[in-house]
Amino acid sequence: MQIEVFRQSSIKLSGKKIIYFDAFQIDTNYHDADYIFITHNHYDHYDEKSIQKIIKDDTMIIAPKILEEALKKITSNVLLVEPNQEYSLEDFVFRTIPAYNINKDFHPKSAKFVGYILNIDNTTYYIMGDTDSLEENKNIKTDICFIPIGGTYTMDVKEASEYINYIKPKIAIPIHYGSIVGNINLKDEFKSLIDKDIKVDIYIKEEEK
Repeated sequence: MQIEVFRQSSIKLSGKKIIYFDAFQIDTNYHDADYIFITHNHYDHYDEKSIQKIIKDDTMIIAPKILEEALKKITSNVLLVEPNQEYSLEDFVFRTIPAYNINKDFHPKSAKFVGYILNIDNTTYYIMGDTDSLEENKNIKTDICFIPIGGTYTMDVKEASEYINYIKPKIAIPIHYGSIVGNINLKDEFKSLIDKDIKVDIYIKEEEK
């Protein structure tokens, strides 16, 4: 599976199927998405202009129920999800994990925002969304974890590194930094704090203008 991270938490997985997460500030007209996953309705995660650049006729959009009305303007091919559920698609199975803040109000638990765990070709991918370290996600087992490190709205770099060292994925990929919040150099601090038996892959490498 080829992995790309564009800006913020905008991720593309390319394999037998093309899967996007939280498409944001995408400039190219790809129109290649088989699936578009959205974690919540904030502008840097739900970007209609970017969705219009990646969607095609048979794209399915997966999103929390808070986006139901907005998505009706784009497509009828929508799967609305809630936290703590498992769903089966034609090509893979995925689970929804709660994503919320504990000591700040940006992402309340009551909004029912989600992260996603996908199982594709015997590899699990955990896209956390905007979240803190929670009781609901502290015992996740995953091969690859996309984790926010920017602070302010999510875990900061120290909290994120402690979380990764606890759940011990094979690969950790930091996201949600270097653009709206979180200096681009946070990736280096994050990598220095991660246990040596966990690989850290860096995709966001330069300041986005």
